[in-house]
Amino acid sequence: MSSELANRLSAETSPYLLQHADNPVHWQPWNEASLALARQEDRPILLSIGYSACHWCHVMAHESFEDAEVAEVMNRLFVNIKVDREERPDLDQIYQTAHQMLTQRSGGWPLTMFLAPDGTPFFGGTYFPKEPRYGLPGFADLCERVTEAFRNRRGDIETQNAELRRALASTVPTGAAATTAFDARPLAAAAESLARSFDRRHGGFGTAPKFPHPTDLAFLLRRPDPDLRQMALTTLRRMSEGGIYDQIGGGFSRYSVDERWEIPHFEKMLYDNGPLVWLCADAWAQTGDPLYARVTEETVTWVMREMQSAEGGYYSSLDADSEGEEGKYYVWDRSEVEALLTPQESALALRRWGFDGPPNFENRHWHARIAGDLGDAEIPVLAVARQKLFAAREQRIRPGRDDKILTSWNALMIEGMAHAARVFGRGEWLVSAQRAMDFVRRTLWQDKRLLATAKDGRAHLDAYLDDHAFLLAALLELMQAEFRRDDLDFAVELADTLLTRFEDREAGGFFFTADDHEVLIHRPKSGHDNATPAGNGIAAFAMQRLGHLLGEPRYLTAAEKTLRLFWPQISQAPSGFGSLLRALEEALTPPDIIILRGPDGEMAEWRRRLGADPRRMVLGLPNGIAGLPAVLAKPESDHVNAWVCRGVTCLEATADLKSLFN
Repeated sequence: MSSELANRLSAETSPYLLQHADNPVHWQPWNEASLALARQEDRPILLSIGYSACHWCHVMAHESFEDAEVAEVMNRLFVNIKVDREERPDLDQIYQTAHQMLTQRSGGWPLTMFLAPDGTPFFGGTYFPKEPRYGLPGFADLCERVTEAFRNRRGDIETQNAELRRALASTVPTGAAATTAFDARPLAAAAESLARSFDRRHGGFGTAPKFPHPTDLAFLLRRPDPDLRQMALTTLRRMSEGGIYDQIGGGFSRYSVDERWEIPHFEKMLYDNGPLVWLCADAWAQTGDPLYARVTEETVTWVMREMQSAEGGYYSSLDADSEGEEGKYYVWDRSEVEALLTPQESALALRRWGFDGPPNFENRHWHARIAGDLGDAEIPVLAVARQKLFAAREQRIRPGRDDKILTSWNALMIEGMAHAARVFGRGEWLVSAQRAMDFVRRTLWQDKRLLATAKDGRAHLDAYLDDHAFLLAALLELMQAEFRRDDLDFAVELADTLLTRFEDREAGGFFFTADDHEVLIHRPKSGHDNATPAGNGIAAFAMQRLGHLLGEPRYLTAAEKTLRLFWPQISQAPSGFGSLLRALEEALTPPDIIILRGPDGEMAEWRRRLGADPRRMVLGLPNGIAGLPAVLAKPESDHVNAWVCRGVTCLEATADLKSLFN
């Protein structure tokens, strides 16, 4: 390796990259200079992708990347590039897919890929130990063997690379015939598939590890069949009672390592908690169960307390580890609980949270989950106990916080927060969501271009499909909570950007990267939900809704073309396409659009009575708002009037609130 190379991560904004800035490895950021160096010196690239809250990323870093001998091997053999998968989801998506194609196994983080100088991967894996174990080779030895193969089997590698590129290209769908008619069969098939994998005892789907899958839960909550809705409600209840939910401080962890939702992987991600706030609010609206109200409020409180910056944007995640141990911040010793609480409080807390049984974390600590019933008289006692345990926990060394602000994840939290504010009538929650949206518009929307990430006043990286689509959906939810003209203008700008810079005008659908994005080995266009919803599904849903709201055929056509593109996939195997199925539902049965106009004070009661039904849109436009689009510029009045469009049929204006429930 060229002697002038050094570790160049210190100038980056990503907390994950900065964690590696002092490694003896000569890490480079992903940029043209790093890629050009690999081409110039004909050296393979060692690409390491992870994120700051990733436990096994930390393990591999401590074992190998902080080790001088391993670093010497890496520096001698490769151009070493470190990527934060949260800042560069385009790279993560491409190389995770390539890993699965090369190894026939699912990927994960850390992702360790060895690339030819042109960026095409020829070998890869996830975590590799420093010394051989777990059936895996030692990392330094692996690096030597990979380099030897690159030098001595170059022809075979180039042949494989060409095949891989063709395989990646084949993942982009070609779409259905223009004459294909949509129908509801994928909705029924998806519900049947979820029912088959549903865990009727513990909730959730499949076995351990268990992930929340909020798009699937949202799909089930919208079903008219009460048995299907109950699957979602049972899952949300079991999660809310389990250890995946932080019973002391609020908020959900990323997943459960067991089928009971008892012990989580302790990292808390913003992208999970936004949709789960939405779901718990809707679960309460459907059932009135106080459990869902409590969990919604505690999670929102956690977000506003620990995850919202002074400037308004929401931070990304909390680490699973503190003091080098996973879960140390969150788990308890029974003696500690007994010392902190009165005998009455202690007896109740131990029974309620399962501390009176055997330790459930590493056979020596307790992690709280709901294990015992609670009488009405015990509720205030437990609340005091919880406050004391929370105050004591606050004195511990906290897990690291990834304080970069991601546009897409902020959008998911804004949407969830605004929806919960509508359901519960909580103005302070709405203010939190609006502050975050204002931060995005002020900091990440520059010269009519959206940026993906910001930290310490520096915003950079071109935004992706998910950023635009999720933000558009969040704006539609915000406008229903409280109409602001700037939000509507921003929504139109985002929708137009999706059409001009992301849409595939010939085949339909939206590419993950914009038309002027850095050229990579592949330009993805996926409709499948992952840990976050599919950008194509959310784009189709939001464009469709905005099209109905404004009477804009361009948006409706783009949504229809997206559904048509993915129709062969969702009609043949609809599992995992919850976001696109939501758009399909509204393509088959457009939402009710209700426009309210009149005095602001009186309108608040109309909005409260109409609630936050996800199957309709309600926009309250108080008197005095100027410059509205013609379709929204209804006559002002000294009392509230409502204009209702159901599908393609619009009714006469009415001043009778009760008539809207007929």
